[in-house]
Amino acid sequence: MNPKALFNITYGLYLLSTKANGKDNACIINTAVQVASEPLRISISVNKGNLTHDMILESGRFNVSALTTSTPFALFQRFGMQSGRSADKFDGFENVARAENGILYLTGCANAYLCCKVERTVDLGSHTLFIAELEDAEVLSGEPSCTYGYYQSDIKPKPQAQKKTTWVCTVCGYVYEGEELPDDFVCPLCKHGKEDFQKVQA
Repeated sequence: MNPKALFNITYGLYLLSTKANGKDNACIINTAVQVASEPLRISISVNKGNLTHDMILESGRFNVSALTTSTPFALFQRFGMQSGRSADKFDGFENVARAENGILYLTGCANAYLCCKVERTVDLGSHTLFIAELEDAEVLSGEPSCTYGYYQSDIKPKPQAQKKTTWVCTVCGYVYEGEELPDDFVCPLCKHGKEDFQKVQA
């Protein structure tokens, strides 16, 4: 079995927010789906390691903000790459408002938000599936939704190639890789010493 086949399933990206015991928290998820129309129900899947997961179990309510293609990488860093157990993810963050259920939703970088009340849960092992009643919803903009594929190709920074320092023998062209050329280094091809090598930064 090749698990990379799962990468070809289309996912959206969402900010999942909740509130419990006076604390706001949120995380990034990629599984929010309408699962029924009569009655109107959606489902989300949340990793059990996330504080947001535990807070939804406690409060029974959550909001989903659908992220758009204008979402900066900094938002993914803030809400997806740090833990709410050690940081207040909303500290200093202004692009939010409270829905009627008292839970924050994004006012920027989102084209819609959904307010949901949990009806049942299903234990999936690493994740919990929350099936919820849609209590409220609003369209915020006509901007395209951000898919997981778009995030990977257009938002997530590309890894920078590491610069390599090389030393080139000016006599025969032999290349030595390394930050420093040892003082006693002798070219294995032409037998010339360090003084005949030139430093090159890739």
